[in-house]
Amino acid sequence: MVCINCKLFSQLNKSVDEQKQKIEDMSGLMEEMGKEEFISVFTEELFDALSKMIEEKKLSMENAILLLKRIGYLKTLKRIHYFGFEKISLSERIEKMIINEEEKKEEKNEKLLVGLCECYLLFYSRVPSSEFLSICVPCLLKAALKKEESEKAQKEVEMALLALSNIYMWTNVPKELYLSEIKEVIQYHQEHHNLTHLAYQSVWAFFTDRMFFEKSLEEVGVNELHLVREAVRELEELTKNVIWMREKKDERGKETNEELLLIRWFMTMKIYLRHCQLQNEEFVGLFNSIVQMFRAAKDNFRKISNECMYIFLVAKGNLSIEIEDLLNGGVVDVALEEMQQPTLGYKMMCYNLEIINSISWQLKGKKKDEKEEAKRKATKRKVLEKMEEKGYEDDIFCFNEILDILNEVNFYDEALSLDISDYFVNV
Repeated sequence: MVCINCKLFSQLNKSVDEQKQKIEDMSGLMEEMGKEEFISVFTEELFDALSKMIEEKKLSMENAILLLKRIGYLKTLKRIHYFGFEKISLSERIEKMIINEEEKKEEKNEKLLVGLCECYLLFYSRVPSSEFLSICVPCLLKAALKKEESEKAQKEVEMALLALSNIYMWTNVPKELYLSEIKEVIQYHQEHHNLTHLAYQSVWAFFTDRMFFEKSLEEVGVNELHLVREAVRELEELTKNVIWMREKKDERGKETNEELLLIRWFMTMKIYLRHCQLQNEEFVGLFNSIVQMFRAAKDNFRKISNECMYIFLVAKGNLSIEIEDLLNGGVVDVALEEMQQPTLGYKMMCYNLEIINSISWQLKGKKKDEKEEAKRKATKRKVLEKMEEKGYEDDIFCFNEILDILNEVNFYDEALSLDISDYFVNV
């Protein structure tokens, strides 16, 4: 790895323009790295060395930001959550520069401030203070509101939104800092399609993460911005560019852009399905789209198929989601079908059993309201018909002997029921 470090950084002692070219050259090398290799290269020691180069004026701050943004961009896409960046002098330097630039009354360098805020959020792995949130969030949203259609402008907007999406779910960002601007970014894209796929996913990631603290966002997401409808459209567009018949990875496990984006959308939808309690007629379309993706991916893209099934697992835990939607969306079909696979993995088996167990449990409870009770019985009848059609009874009795073993190997938080009757709705 020392050789790679040298190759990446030893040639930065150049003029400003030459440094920019070297950084561009280095970007290609960084992009080709697998996740583990990336982590092993970008260490605290390397960032300390980078900070020293800035201090000794061997690397301009402009080029340092350019380099850090590229590292942070790839770190985020590779789903690397911790770099120990807060411990090093470079982090302290960036924080001081953000505050100093924000406090300027005149001749504030907006471009510099945007770059500094992007670096701060792309690398920061803790909950930012309210002071930095009040500076970074409005600054980056202002950058994201650019209406220019050039490729350069699109990339700048993408970087700003990607940095914002790095603010963790458990960070309480006051909605007056972002809500009107977020709605404008999303609604403008819905009309003009000015954002890249990554930028659009990032703005939704930021929005859904805020639902953890702000319940009023549910109504905005369902009735004004139509998150589920938009997610379906994006997922379907992305999957058009995936060749499902083979793994599109090199020997180091590098994921394709489509794979990276699909997984980011899955993360966004899992958060949304966990927290949204409003009825949404668009759920059927979402489930149907993910079922189709699961079937296409299960033979060669196991990571994608596991993510698909995990979304269904999250959905079944949200009692505001109608079982009828899971049924009409094909979730029950695919769970029953997969249980019959001769080489089904432990994790997938547990996912399927947990989905069926939860649906069965919900269908057993009688409703006081006559209309709701009639609806429950009708849904129960449909599920029973599916079970009979797929030969479910024989399958579940076969699994009965290994339920205890499955609990031992399953990493999911909920333990599977060991009572075989819990997996039926006709008890």
